[in-house]
Amino acid sequence: MMFSLTGAQLTIGLLERQAVRTIAGIPGGANLPLYDALSRSTLIRHVLTRHEQGAGFLAQGMARITGRPAVCFATSGPGATNILTAIADAKLDSVPVVCITGQVPRAMIGTDAFQEVDTYGMSIPITKHNFLVRHARDLLHIIPEAFSIAVSGRPGPVLIDIPRDVQLERVDFEHWPEIGEREPSPVHFDADLGVALEMLASARRPILWVGGGVVASGAGAEVLALAERASMPVTSTLMGLTVLPYDHPLNMGMLGMHAQRHTNMALEACDLILAAGVRFDDRATGKVQEFCPQAKVIHIDIDHSELDKLRSASVAILGDVGEVIRALLPRVAQAERQEWLGYIAALKLAFPSCIPEQGGHATPLELIRRVGELAGDGAIVVTDVGKHQMWTAQSYPFTPGTGWLTSGGLGTMGFGLPTAIGAALAEPDRKVLCFSGDGSLLMNIQEMATAAEQGVDVTVILMNNACLGLVHQQQELFFKGNYFSSIYDVNVDFGLIARGFGWKVWDMAGAADPDAVLIEAMGHRGPALVHVPVDRNEKVWPMVPPGAANRTMLGGESHE
Repeated sequence: MMFSLTGAQLTIGLLERQAVRTIAGIPGGANLPLYDALSRSTLIRHVLTRHEQGAGFLAQGMARITGRPAVCFATSGPGATNILTAIADAKLDSVPVVCITGQVPRAMIGTDAFQEVDTYGMSIPITKHNFLVRHARDLLHIIPEAFSIAVSGRPGPVLIDIPRDVQLERVDFEHWPEIGEREPSPVHFDADLGVALEMLASARRPILWVGGGVVASGAGAEVLALAERASMPVTSTLMGLTVLPYDHPLNMGMLGMHAQRHTNMALEACDLILAAGVRFDDRATGKVQEFCPQAKVIHIDIDHSELDKLRSASVAILGDVGEVIRALLPRVAQAERQEWLGYIAALKLAFPSCIPEQGGHATPLELIRRVGELAGDGAIVVTDVGKHQMWTAQSYPFTPGTGWLTSGGLGTMGFGLPTAIGAALAEPDRKVLCFSGDGSLLMNIQEMATAAEQGVDVTVILMNNACLGLVHQQQELFFKGNYFSSIYDVNVDFGLIARGFGWKVWDMAGAADPDAVLIEAMGHRGPALVHVPVDRNEKVWPMVPPGAANRTMLGGESHE
């Protein structure tokens, strides 16, 4: 059978074959042929965001919660530059997003034409791969390849820049290409497993450190089984908080800049780190040269460029974390390690946690714990970036059933709301909670219109301290209280704004029964805002000063 399609029609057809069913974006002059073709699709719905960055993060929400590549559209020039922040965020957090941008016609590239920028050149450092399409026929292999690249190995974003005349160019072809699928993971060396097993057997004070790679590989159950068999305490990066139940006896919680003091102290004393799906980020390790100085390292990662990049490993195992752990598990000897577990228990007694044991309303940590208790295990939890993000990481009662979407590597304010919308579109039967701050929410507040238009079940818990909270905290601690440009002088009425977008609003300020307010808000289906006033002097404790070793912790003592 012979097909005759324009480049735009071919693109939409190929996306349909990749099982894409939702695309977020904004039309413009350079991608109007794509939109014209998309309007005729019976399989794909389009979500019109109010900013291209919102489209990129909405796609991230879909991709993060499903693990499958999600698609966003932007036009040339400012449309492309607006979406690049979301693409860079996806690169650092290994999220499979396929971004398709329009470009000026081929003959006008390089002429400073209207709305022309070098999208291909700008996106090279922030994508896993990118394409500038020169001929419409090339789309037959580029689009399946883009999906394969995005999801294979360490996932990441792929950008496809399509000039307007390529979108209009007609292609005749006989066969649709094979769909792009995940390629097999690199196969680990059995000899490396043997060395790792010997190191585990001889270690007296081992710690298992898990990250986003474990979540991406779906290896949480195997990691828990390994930890229990080897009596190995577990710590996690920000991205790995859902690997173990929050209340499991071996779970020490998050390490690094805002870890509990006893967690970082245990790492100081360990003699072996089994690092699974982590990248030795500075927020986790502190000053990396002084991170766990006595410890040997077994590092498992699917990305060869991460092995030995920041910390030399005694044995570096290239492979899918889940496959490697499954290969290790039957060969790991049962161990008790009572002395080591007793030492950690003593640390916890000497340096009690700041985290409340049950929810309440008196502090941000208690409120977040209470929201988690009300939401249950199946909720999807999204955050923006700031104090509320760290409080959520510390206090939310995470379980392996919790969806956890947060901007880890890039730390992007404005991430939360559009990402929550994407997650809700992908999983409409799950409750989506978005913890945000006033500074972060203002970054992409226009996406409240998108949420209302789509009718998504997203509840934003807005922790409003009328400032840039973590900036304010660092200015107090490290810049002698010089609060320059971190305090907002205008008291924004967020409830009024949210109602203007068609949202339901609840306000915790002065509530006679704050728990009843929370229960009512959480029971609502549809876009909702819960406004929570927070004293700007509420700190995130403990805290490691930027650039310092993890042992150099401020705050977090039992009186905090």
